[in-house]
Amino acid sequence: MTSLALPPNSRRPAHRALDVEIVVPVYNEEAALEHSVLRLHRFLSEAFPFSWRIVIADNASTDATPAIAARLSDTLPGVESLRLERKGRGRALRTAWATSEARVVAYMDVDLSTDLRGLLPLVAPLLSGHSDLAIGTRLAHGARVVRGPKRELISRTYNSILHTVLRARFSDAQCGFKAARTDALGSGLLDAVRDDGWFFDTELLVLAQRRGLRIHEVPVDWVDDPDSRVKIVRTAVDDLRGVARLAAAAPLARFLGIGVLSTIAFALLFLLLHGPLGAAGANAAALAITAVGNTAANRRLTFGLRGREDVLRHHVRGAAVFVLTLALSNGALSVLHGIDATPPRGVELAVLVLGSALATVTRYVALKTWVFAHRRRAAAAHPAPLAQDRSAS
Repeated sequence: MTSLALPPNSRRPAHRALDVEIVVPVYNEEAALEHSVLRLHRFLSEAFPFSWRIVIADNASTDATPAIAARLSDTLPGVESLRLERKGRGRALRTAWATSEARVVAYMDVDLSTDLRGLLPLVAPLLSGHSDLAIGTRLAHGARVVRGPKRELISRTYNSILHTVLRARFSDAQCGFKAARTDALGSGLLDAVRDDGWFFDTELLVLAQRRGLRIHEVPVDWVDDPDSRVKIVRTAVDDLRGVARLAAAAPLARFLGIGVLSTIAFALLFLLLHGPLGAAGANAAALAITAVGNTAANRRLTFGLRGREDVLRHHVRGAAVFVLTLALSNGALSVLHGIDATPPRGVELAVLVLGSALATVTRYVALKTWVFAHRRRAAAAHPAPLAQDRSAS
């Protein structure tokens, strides 16, 4: 990871905690960089009540951007520059945020399309401990937005896809105006984000929502930058790929995948044990064996629980869910035998699989709200500490 040294003119007393660090990711922004940083610096100096620092995160610019960033960091108190040799806005944010010692980290686009007066309501709930992440939104009531119909349509369509496919509860994933508590990022959230490009924001928010973190939204005033460097088609394709990846990794998708494999295993065991144990015995034995594997797989893959803590409790509760599934499948089997005393083995298997499928929703709710609920609540209440501190780098 790129190291970041503090220039002498921006060092703060060691005893004074830094409240907010604002990252400005840039790539080939020689035309806009100096004006924007001067404007941001002036605003923070005159109207921002918390201690702050600006970090210009240059991700592999090939123009004069690195030289301008270095000059600004040498001449402006509280401004630093960070140079990365590889492109990617997400990579720049990850590098800067992962090594920050500030209580809250934020970022904004270099064009400063978002009204800077939105910065204080963005970070205040994080500094107070009320929320874990905060986003500026152009799509909520109260936002004032100036942009063309094409970008408006793309933005609303994209966020609609997020709401439908990923069940996102935040309104605007793409606005370049976000902040987060460093302790929330350091609980493993930042490490879990795989994307290093434009999808970084969306993935961060979706994973935060899945972990139960609190996301605060601030309606912002926003004016479209006509000189935007975003390649709309390529970015849209990459974003859709990211959405598909997150959908496949969703807890429900993993649960269904494990369920399919468990059903196949159950079918094979049922057919194997039907001869010596009969239909009811084979059903009970096959369900018992697959229930153990199902609980273990869901514990690790669907709900992300590791280690031996509470493993016995989880399997005991999983066994209780198994009893419910057994009762439902045996009931379906009894109905079938009431209709036909000697049905074909394939028909028996089909009825049992159907009964198990009907119990799937109940099983998922039971696993989420009862079997694994205690560990998930404990993990959310006691996140791991931030692994890396800039002062040690």
